[in-house]
Amino acid sequence: MTVTPEIALSPVNDPASVQAAARRLLTELPGPRSRELEAERRRHVTDAFGITQPIFIDRALNAMLVDVDGNHIIDFASGIAVTSVGAANPRVAKRAAAQLERFTHTCFMVTEYSSFVDVCRWLNENTPGDFDKRTALFSTGAEAVENAIKIARAATRRPNVLVFDEAYHGRTQLTMAMTAKENPYRLNFGPFPESVFRGPTAPAHSSPNGPASALKGVEAILAEYGPETFAAMVIEPIQGEGGFIVHAQGFLAGLREIATRHGIVLVIDEIQAGMGRTGKLFASEHEGIAGDITLTAKALGAGLPLSAATGRAELMNAVHTGGLGGTYAGNPVACEAALAVFELLGDGTLLENAVRVEAAVRARLEPLLTLEGVSDVRGRGAMMAIEFGDDAGPRGDLAVAAAKKANTHGVLTLTCGTNGNVIRLLPPLGIEADVLDEGLAVLEASIRSVLS
Repeated sequence: MTVTPEIALSPVNDPASVQAAARRLLTELPGPRSRELEAERRRHVTDAFGITQPIFIDRALNAMLVDVDGNHIIDFASGIAVTSVGAANPRVAKRAAAQLERFTHTCFMVTEYSSFVDVCRWLNENTPGDFDKRTALFSTGAEAVENAIKIARAATRRPNVLVFDEAYHGRTQLTMAMTAKENPYRLNFGPFPESVFRGPTAPAHSSPNGPASALKGVEAILAEYGPETFAAMVIEPIQGEGGFIVHAQGFLAGLREIATRHGIVLVIDEIQAGMGRTGKLFASEHEGIAGDITLTAKALGAGLPLSAATGRAELMNAVHTGGLGGTYAGNPVACEAALAVFELLGDGTLLENAVRVEAAVRARLEPLLTLEGVSDVRGRGAMMAIEFGDDAGPRGDLAVAAAKKANTHGVLTLTCGTNGNVIRLLPPLGIEADVLDEGLAVLEASIRSVLS
């Protein structure tokens, strides 16, 4: 039996799209089989894993996730920006399956294979920066971040690292120290490694006078501890978990100038924003800057664990032989998946689609800025967000309630932000126009329902 979502519609909503969403759902969410499996999960898996939506997925159809109860859920999460080419892309599956038949693993540090080199070549040729590059492959984003710090310290012989407000860089001890958000990422896990300092940012939506004040704050921190003691500064070109924060024009360029002047390695963390997510291969291209080291992960392997640090040859080669690596670093199956991603990005269609996603999101959500409780719509490409707040401050309760209502009605969304008051949208880059419109209609209706 079809279950029709009870979403209050206003005259500006698209009833046809909302009703189409209703037809995708065969049961309430979560459905009976998902509830059974969730009970098993609670018996066998630690409670320390937070779950956005307790539904179990059976298969994927581009921007649709089909659960074990047969419900079709519009995917506005992409596994947290991982399945940008879709969660079951045929080209990725074909290349990965062919590699599985040849061999699954040898460890590149033991015996080599060409797909590892091919991935490194593409990244060297396509990451920003007109200089000779080398690449190291790893498995996770946090590994890429930690290895970038190792490389910077080895090259500069300096200890300190500068990170920024609203930053997220991972869940290991070092990357937790680099991450700004306390709960749930840092809570109860200290003490953290030392030599990590935090600087201010200049969010475009709250910096009407531009980046000058924040850049002065960065200079002040460097002056206090000695710029000659800093090996690296690490920044996301659009801050993901911190709230999809786009920096004020000139902030990243200002960091680039400061880093160059003081001999500090500028590390651009493109782990969430890269690989076409913002309508360009790398989000830093929007600002016309290049990091000395650029980090990629998430969408790089299309769902298979793969990450990379790509940087100036003299930096990457400064580490002694054997100093970098990892048992699963650059796994051959993941490398084949990445090569498929590169092929899919090659003709520019997915980048154009990301721009189309931004236009559709803005057209649907920016009119909500007239409502009390909605404070901002921002982002680039298929990395968009809507923020909730009022005169009293951030409203995480509104973001959570609206996201939960959308999730219950078959549109999978995530929240983020230091105060949890931002709904972030990360659909697959190839999401069909009608599916995107349908999902946005449900999200809009959910937000209006919460604010009414």
